[in-house]
Order: sequence, then structure tokens, then C-alpha cells
Amino acid sequence: MKVLSPVILMLLILSSCAPIRVTYDYEKGTDFSKYKTYNYYGDMKTGLSELDTKRFLESMDAKLETLGIRFSETPDFYIDIKSSEYREAQRNTVGVGLGGGGRNVGGGLSIGIPLGQSNVNRQIIIDFVDEKGKGLFWEAVSESSYNPNATPENRTAQLQAIVNKTLSQYPPKP
Repeated sequence: MKVLSPVILMLLILSSCAPIRVTYDYEKGTDFSKYKTYNYYGDMKTGLSELDTKRFLESMDAKLETLGIRFSETPDFYIDIKSSEYREAQRNTVGVGLGGGGRNVGGGLSIGIPLGQSNVNRQIIIDFVDEKGKGLFWEAVSESSYNPNATPENRTAQLQAIVNKTLSQYPPKP
């Protein structure tokens, strides 16, 4: 049983990790090679808690550095981050029905009883903006599950996963 417990624990952890869905858009004809430095908007309202904002920005900084893009006080582009939380529509229900009929008379009653709770999701939008030229030139929208009661370690891991998946397609391949 001791050998089975870590395996079961690992399966539970993996099955609880919901996928991160990301969509991208960018300005056609953009020369992404000219964007080597960045900064964040000073008045950015991320929609994340102060601690989650710090975690997210640290993850962004680390990932951008691996892409050869560095932080600068005089950047080539600015980054804006916005997020929002929403609940998924409840899909799991149990139907209870009652019906009867006979002699051309019929009737029925059906009730859907929701099972469990609806999932809380978070959408994070990352915009890359060239204020000296093109304006908005790249945007990524990520959607993933969100647990408001997660530990700081789990929050950090989730935010790092979002950043890594989101920036994995930057710069876009023509």
C-alpha cells in the first residue's frame, strides 16, 4: 500500500490540473526582432491581488529574459496585464422525472438538480504595446481554472505555468 499511495497522489495532482487555454493575435507585418526591451505600464490594474501581481511579474521577467528580451527604463514596448474571474456554467445535473398517462391523457415533471459547484476560472490578457509606432502589436488571452484558496506555492506554480504557456508562442511564427 505504501508504494501505491504516492502513485495515487500523483494521479490526483495531475488530474486536478486543468488545462490552460491560450489564444493569440498580432499585428500582421510586425518586425518582432526589433523589440528587445520592455517595461510595464506604471498605472497597470492587473485585477490580481498584490501578491499574485508580484508573482506574475516575476514569472514574466524570467520568461522574457530567456527570450532575450530585457527590462529597461527606456523600453521598445510596454506590457499591460488585465485579468478577470468568472464562474463556468453548471453542467452536471441529475434529472428527476415523474410521469403518467393513459386514455390519451399524459403529464410529466422533470427537475435538474446541480451536482457539485461551478468552477472558478481566470482570464488573463497580456498586451504588448509599441507607443512610438504600431500601438498594440501582440496580445495573448489565457483562460484557466482558479482556486482562490490555493497555497502561495500553488499560486506561484499556476502563474508560472500560465506565463510559460502564454509566451511559448512569442514571437509568432509567420
